[in-house]
Amino acid sequence: MNTITALRTTGRTKKQVNLFLDGKYAFSLEKNNIAKQGLKVGMELSSSRLDELKNSLRYARCLNAAYRYLSYRPRSESELRDRLQRRGFPAEHIDKVVEKLKEQGLLNDEAFARFWAENRASFRPRSRQMTRRELQKKGVDKDVISQAVNEIDETESAYNAAVARARRLQNLEYQEFRQRLSEFLRRRGFTYDTINQTIRRVWQEMKNEL
Repeated sequence: MNTITALRTTGRTKKQVNLFLDGKYAFSLEKNNIAKQGLKVGMELSSSRLDELKNSLRYARCLNAAYRYLSYRPRSESELRDRLQRRGFPAEHIDKVVEKLKEQGLLNDEAFARFWAENRASFRPRSRQMTRRELQKKGVDKDVISQAVNEIDETESAYNAAVARARRLQNLEYQEFRQRLSEFLRRRGFTYDTINQTIRRVWQEMKNEL
């Protein structure tokens, strides 16, 4: 049996607690886990109870790491799994965390694909095909991707991307304007026909404003 001889808060926020067994540091855990686990000084822990406690703490750390990763922006399931694997968490904990987050509505590839497509259309417009490739790299199912990217208006996406870029090129002659804007739209994945149509539209609007 191992006896808890001290529980000492640590860190600036005092949210972490160092647990000592038989006078020696054993491991750290979050303060709220002390009450959850019913831990107190003088308590004796069997080897099996200690293993159970450590396993529970590793799962809690895995879950907290997932919450932090999702706090920056939505993620695909594949992105989250890769992140947690790189952090060294065991597969059994990752599976449990993924299932919990799905139940909480925090991990959903359909919602993520819509977010990604809408975000790209609003802030960094690009073609359906390029958006599709981005989502494929994030491990999203092809049917889910198709549903999301099919909602993208290719013509308007090309126009929105071109308008923002054209402001920097408005003092150029038409041929150079066309060449540089064409290269820009091609890097965004748009087709030849869409690029030509978009350039004519943007150029004409610029001339009408003069």
